[in-house]
Amino acid sequence: MATSYLQKQISSAGSTTTATISVWVKRNKISSGEHSLVGGIYTANDRSSIYFDSSDKITVQHYEISTGVSNLVTNRVFRDVNAWYHIVVNYDTSNATADNRLRLYVNGVEETSFATRNNPSLNLPIAYFKSSTYFDVNGRWGSGGANAVGSIGEQLMSHLHVIDGTVYDASAFGETDATTGIWKPKTEPSVTYGTNGFFLKFENSGSMGTDSSPNGNNFTVSGSVTQTVDTPSNVFATWNPLDNYYFQGVFANGNTTATTGPSQYTWCTSTLGASSGKWYWEVEYDAKSGGSDVAYVGITPSTSTSTTAQPSFSNNQYYYYSSGSGEGVTMGDSYTTGDIIGIALDLDNNKIYFSKNGTWQNSGDPTSGATGTGAISITDPASTTSGNYFATVADGSSTYNATFKANFGNGYFGTTPVASAGSNGNGAIFEYDVPTGYYALNTKNINTYG
Repeated sequence: MATSYLQKQISSAGSTTTATISVWVKRNKISSGEHSLVGGIYTANDRSSIYFDSSDKITVQHYEISTGVSNLVTNRVFRDVNAWYHIVVNYDTSNATADNRLRLYVNGVEETSFATRNNPSLNLPIAYFKSSTYFDVNGRWGSGGANAVGSIGEQLMSHLHVIDGTVYDASAFGETDATTGIWKPKTEPSVTYGTNGFFLKFENSGSMGTDSSPNGNNFTVSGSVTQTVDTPSNVFATWNPLDNYYFQGVFANGNTTATTGPSQYTWCTSTLGASSGKWYWEVEYDAKSGGSDVAYVGITPSTSTSTTAQPSFSNNQYYYYSSGSGEGVTMGDSYTTGDIIGIALDLDNNKIYFSKNGTWQNSGDPTSGATGTGAISITDPASTTSGNYFATVADGSSTYNATFKANFGNGYFGTTPVASAGSNGNGAIFEYDVPTGYYALNTKNINTYG
């Protein structure tokens, strides 16, 4: 996603004073520069944009060289990489009330506390729908050359509605779930898009720029935009970039790829953990920078406490080590770069099983229940430090680094789709067959089976 974006040039002018933008966003990187959501650039000196700034605040901005900057910058910061944020922005520079010319909603609630508030002047023209404006999604706010400003976005996006000429508040696009109390999308909102408006669902993997509004305002895709089954109504696990203080690694591809730090030999964790139920995921040991294989793939109940804290059985951590050993048992095959390790975690019977390229090691049978054929027996999660187990990877070298690509059910290792999806995924997509009764780590499954 870091070098991919969608773009369309506006062919005929729409409203230059009134617009609504609604989008669901899941952040991947924080505190690392500006990350654009949408932008419209008429010229390098006349542009409008919405982005996360380097302090993780939401900024809504219009810049025009003769009138200066009109913007909202929140006091709140937005650093939850496991959450989907619903962001709605109203532009109405024709409004007589200055504070109503730019309005921002997050998860259905209007933001009223701002670190910076510079209201637009009355009837100030915004850039989005001027004739020949370049409209970018997850992009650079521009067409290229001198007009390319801003930065490429670093996030997942879903249900992007852009309205030309009408103001709608957040309730037009989202609602509170009566059972969970969680703010969720309205999949078919009753809105009018105007001449240049559009609705990007991102549901067609072969044509991610398809407009689902009646307008047919399709976008051109630049780079490779990867589709994901992670949605605002069902969040999938990823590696957790907030657990990186000691790991000092690099996360990419929607935080499904983790590269260890070159002088650290400690572990990172997943964003979601579990205390009960049966769970399955896959990790490709993708690359190493040199030296011998010293890879660990497994589970942990805790985050690291030191750059030199190695994975340890005494910490209730359980790994399949690249040499072929496990915790107290010989797993079977060694593995190296290019191999895919499957993990079946049975927290109903406190067992864990590992596979290599689809073959369960130690003659394991994840469906054997309390018998635990070929399993490693693990401590009950209730007796661990956190009460949960999280997916984890580590590299035991203090000189080299290693790269691990997780498939928590999205169907990709990094940006590479699975070669031939296995069976029994229950809506998730894995390389190999999922054992009966096991599920992907996502919020719906944890709520139902955890």
